[in-house]
Amino acid sequence: MAIGVGDKIPNATLKIRTEDGPADLSTGDIFSGKKVVLFGVPGAFTPTCSMNHLPGFLTHNDEIRAKGVDTIAVVAVNDIFVMNAWEKSSEAGGKILFLSDGNGEFTKALGLDIDLSVAGLGTRSKRYSMIVEDGTVKALNVEESPGQADKSSAEAILEQL
Repeated sequence: MAIGVGDKIPNATLKIRTEDGPADLSTGDIFSGKKVVLFGVPGAFTPTCSMNHLPGFLTHNDEIRAKGVDTIAVVAVNDIFVMNAWEKSSEAGGKILFLSDGNGEFTKALGLDIDLSVAGLGTRSKRYSMIVEDGTVKALNVEESPGQADKSSAEAILEQL
């Protein structure tokens, strides 16, 4: 069953890249006491993710933060090294927190996993965005198709904030 509005974010550990290398970051550290916009993507460097979804959150970063958002984060079922390369290539450092869910455990706990084996991608994340306040989901936007980034766009989030 997928997470819904009013539900708490499940406890999980994600990976981030630091100056000292990969590090663990708990969902408690990310969401507790904060207003967070989280968007999930099927994969770093995939066309819709890199050309449509991520760029919107970069373009509207200041507007989103002006609405009281503490953190804007992206999560994908990719290893931390891929996520770090995507962060660097998109020049999003300091604007968006790149979270690696390498084994898909967080994505599965959210109930937002999707089998994209037909495309050679295996189990990945559905495309979504959400607003989370102090660990509770306040808005959730899940795309019908992983190739779309409309309902889960930065513009849609701005309207919900």
